[in-house]
Amino acid sequence: MEHSNAPHILVLPFPAEGHIKPMFNLAKLLSLKGHKITFVNTHHNHNRLIQFTDLPSFHTQFPGFHFASITDGVPDNLPQNEFEHMISPTSRSEVAGEFRGLLSRLVVEKPRQWDPPPSCVIIADGLMSTVSMDVAKEFGVPLIAFRTYSATATWVSIHVSKIVQEGVMDLQNPEDMDKVLRSIPGLENLLRECDLPSILKLKPGSLYIDFYIKETLTMTQASGLIVNTFDQLEASIITKLTTIFPKVYTIGPLHTLTKTQFITNNSSSSLHLRKEDKSCITWLDQQKARSVLYVSFGTLAKVSHEQLVEIWHGLVGSLKPFLWVIRQGLIIGEGGLGHNVPMELELKTKERGLMVNWAPQEEVLAHPSVGGFFTHSGWNSTLECITEGVPMLCWPLIADQTVNSRCVSEQWGIGLDMNGICDRLIVEKMVKNLMENQIERLTSSTNEIAEKAHDSVNENGSSFHNIENLIKDIGTMKVRK
Repeated sequence: MEHSNAPHILVLPFPAEGHIKPMFNLAKLLSLKGHKITFVNTHHNHNRLIQFTDLPSFHTQFPGFHFASITDGVPDNLPQNEFEHMISPTSRSEVAGEFRGLLSRLVVEKPRQWDPPPSCVIIADGLMSTVSMDVAKEFGVPLIAFRTYSATATWVSIHVSKIVQEGVMDLQNPEDMDKVLRSIPGLENLLRECDLPSILKLKPGSLYIDFYIKETLTMTQASGLIVNTFDQLEASIITKLTTIFPKVYTIGPLHTLTKTQFITNNSSSSLHLRKEDKSCITWLDQQKARSVLYVSFGTLAKVSHEQLVEIWHGLVGSLKPFLWVIRQGLIIGEGGLGHNVPMELELKTKERGLMVNWAPQEEVLAHPSVGGFFTHSGWNSTLECITEGVPMLCWPLIADQTVNSRCVSEQWGIGLDMNGICDRLIVEKMVKNLMENQIERLTSSTNEIAEKAHDSVNENGSSFHNIENLIKDIGTMKVRK
């Protein structure tokens, strides 16, 4: 049996695509450096992976990379990947039990076959901290947390979780949602109350806020923190995080760092959980340079039919070509995209727009025809946009997205914020501002930050050095029995 001195690394993402993707990229890098990887998905996501990923080709490139699956804790008679079901105490307990069994087989049973036994390290999503932390301590396995947010959103989550838990801050009945918060160190003049993650504004004792705070504060017990960002983007907040964690590894933009490490970057080394419509690239090839607005609201967010129609009117009214991703499950309720839609919208869309179920987003944002991104401000999308130097129109919907949007528009100056408004005239106006009226200012900022992002993953860059430091530190970690 093959045995290497390199530690065996268990990678445990939260079962959502926006969390799985960056952790998968990190796992590929670690595999490339000689580590044996076990990547742990839920059964549901593992089945999706098998359906849309070329696993035989993948394993040819990464022979030491293995996939495992455990329950998501959701009963079979309930919808899979429903957030409310997945975060219930009962579900989390079942997940922790199966993860314990998996870890036991790796650190107790298999090592008996080797002398000396291999070491083991867990890299767990910050939102899987309660599932993994107690088990890691039980077996003496070092655990490094990977928070798939920005450094700023991570710092906000930790700080606000503490003061909400202590009863110092009441976010349920704010006097002024636009009031600038001065209680978060390092962000005194940036965030408003409306920019805080909505989950933190729920009533204490509710399922969602209890889950979020418990996971966030448990995460702070980790041996280190991995953040998908780069030093030149969030330097002051990264320094704040070093006061909480023994080590902080900033290794972003991770999707770009991954590409720099591989001689060839083909689709067989990518993970897919849904089918991409590549026809949109052919359509983009026929458009003028920097003329197209790309529109996508990610993998989880949902919009009402009324909101969708307002956005649609605004896009058509802007007179800009647009590529719009309308994924399955985006629209709340029944009826779908074609339900009760004015004929004029469909006709105008045929003239200058294209709608697809899903798009190869990195390829789209890198296309010379794309001049702007109307986005939900998920962190993966934000980083992908930053890397390609594409300005953003931000319409944040859930989780960390409000923090990201505020940073994009007010701190980094690389986009505009819709401020939660969904009105056809506002959409039309904001699209024109993004693509025409403010394009020179935005382009100057996006080009500058894009250059810094690329510098960070080059051989002398901060993220390049930080991934090397992470690999070095993992190599010195031992199971503590």
